[in-house]
Amino acid sequence: MQQRAKDTRLSVIEGAARVFAEIGYGNASLTDITKRAGVTKGALYFHFTSKRELALAVIEEQHATVLAAGAKILSSEAPALEKLLGLCRMFGQQLLEEPVVQGGIRLTFEASAFDADVSGPYQDWINTTEELLRQAVLDGSIRADLDASAFARYLVASFTGVQLVSDVLTSRADVLLRIEQMWEFLLPALRPALRS
Repeated sequence: MQQRAKDTRLSVIEGAARVFAEIGYGNASLTDITKRAGVTKGALYFHFTSKRELALAVIEEQHATVLAAGAKILSSEAPALEKLLGLCRMFGQQLLEEPVVQGGIRLTFEASAFDADVSGPYQDWINTTEELLRQAVLDGSIRADLDASAFARYLVASFTGVQLVSDVLTSRADVLLRIEQMWEFLLPALRPALRS
């Protein structure tokens, strides 16, 4: 794809993400999206055949954005548990600053409106969390008897709930604080028992 076409496609995705984040899938129109993206309907239809296809592209771009930022954290020399906390903080920051992430997350909650399977990004996040927890068990920073698989699912569900409630109550103004509070509650459950 030529660079100009790539830039137009990304503009459409970013414009759509902003509209979906603000008013949701059901209320968004392709006219709203073309206005926000600064493109013609012809340019939009060149890249996307429907609002549903565009919504799926926003979710895909959101996941790619999170994965790219997460890769930097995962490739660091930090201990596994510190990486896990860093990933949650990074995702929280993106929820505040990245329209594509905001739009993609809202769309995952509204996926039944456009009959989409959005489990992939969640499963990736669970798998990454589980792997980091297993590493943290090996380095002794969390308890050896932890069920890493069950805790990974619980952590992803907790994070999802924390950011959703933050969005409902404060438009995510307090999301970073709520993520830190979530960890204040969860970290004691992970720590190895002190030997007497």
